[in-house]
Amino acid sequence: MTDTAFTIPAFMLALPEIWLLTAACAVLLADLFIPDARRALTLWLSVAVILVTAGLVVIGFPDASTTTFEGMFIHDPMSAVLKVGMLVIAAFALLCSRAYLADRGLLKGEYFTLALFSVLGMMVMISAGSFLTVYLGLELLSLSLYAMVALDRDSPIAAEAAMKYFVLGAIASGLLLYGMSLLYGVTGSLDLATVSAAVADGQIARAPLMLALAFVVVGLTFKLGAVPFHMWVPDVYHGAPTSVTLFIGSAPKIAAFALLMRMLVDGLESLHADWQQLLIILSVLSLAIGNIVAIAQTNIKRMLAYSTISHVGFLLLGVLAGTAAGYSASMFYALVYALMAAGGFAMVLLLSRQGFEGDRLDDFRGLNERSPWFAFVMLILMASMAGLPPTVGFFAKVEVLAAVVDVELVWLAVVAVAFSIVGAYYYLRVIKLMYFDQAEDTHALAVGPEFKVALSANGLAVLGLGLFPGLLLGLCAAVFL
Repeated sequence: MTDTAFTIPAFMLALPEIWLLTAACAVLLADLFIPDARRALTLWLSVAVILVTAGLVVIGFPDASTTTFEGMFIHDPMSAVLKVGMLVIAAFALLCSRAYLADRGLLKGEYFTLALFSVLGMMVMISAGSFLTVYLGLELLSLSLYAMVALDRDSPIAAEAAMKYFVLGAIASGLLLYGMSLLYGVTGSLDLATVSAAVADGQIARAPLMLALAFVVVGLTFKLGAVPFHMWVPDVYHGAPTSVTLFIGSAPKIAAFALLMRMLVDGLESLHADWQQLLIILSVLSLAIGNIVAIAQTNIKRMLAYSTISHVGFLLLGVLAGTAAGYSASMFYALVYALMAAGGFAMVLLLSRQGFEGDRLDDFRGLNERSPWFAFVMLILMASMAGLPPTVGFFAKVEVLAAVVDVELVWLAVVAVAFSIVGAYYYLRVIKLMYFDQAEDTHALAVGPEFKVALSANGLAVLGLGLFPGLLLGLCAAVFL
């Protein structure tokens, strides 16, 4: 008979997640007693919950990596930095959504509670130390997002987008789950650290290991939206309500990067030579298809969707480098891209009003005449996405390219630069429409003061981080020391 010792988990390491779960349930109950006329109170409660969660993460910022819950939860500097960035952007997305939702009769408590539970799923993904927590966080996030996309029940476009998202997301989850089950079968463990040690030992047959790796990479890149697993991205971004597109297109990208790091780097780093080849192919395809197809788009949500695909290609470059510099560059890129994407989709919300989506490129014509300040904010965002100095997008691309060159993949860096030049066209086209074309729409921009402050802060952050990139770059580099 063997004795089994039970170790009491260090609950304080997961205090932000415990607080968020408790507060989300409390907001869900409180919303039942809030009248429709004061539904914005649920929004402010949700934003407050997210900001308090970010504060708890900062207060408990770790000096080193520790685990709890029998290794299933990782508390390390990378998770803390990613959580703070994700939480701030999620709060921004909710702040910008009030007027849009109110105009369309969608200002409901369900929207905000689903957002809170999706944020909880992202936090669990970021700190996952086991296949169980990886899948728990992923499904909590995915199920919440499916419901958010379908929130507008009267819109057939939204219903179609939700169905596509659900079906393709389920396929991706199934592929990832099958890959994880194969890894469990050949290693005998669900713990990422144990799996990593077993794979590095070299005693496992190569054939099942490569099959498992293929399924894992396909599942991960499906969630990221890399080519050729990108087909859901433009349809979901276009069909979902714009406030939902803002949420989906920003914060979850940080969690997806964390998932990529946990599975490939923490769990399968000894197979770097194998998954590097897969990521090179996926990266080049994403850069090519994303940038070329974006040129043909007339809807800015679809344009930004294909832009997302191209940026995923850049993000993969740093990870495939397989070095600390590459990992930190990709982490920096993920945070910066989420910030830029949030601002870009918020600009679509700025132009929208009741009965008008404002999501066509032509809707940006003459924006400088209507609002010089927000035209300048959009100028900053587009320049940053194109990778032009002195915006932070320039430094994000430079850091990733430097990491690729350091591992002697110069040809890959050249390909990335070439497609970045191609991509600059559709970003500069938006700037041209704002500053050199006559305005077609002369309606006033009817958004609340909190929206204007948040969007202005976003644009200034993109410019400020470009002028002084050292702080965030240093923070990302310190994570992988």
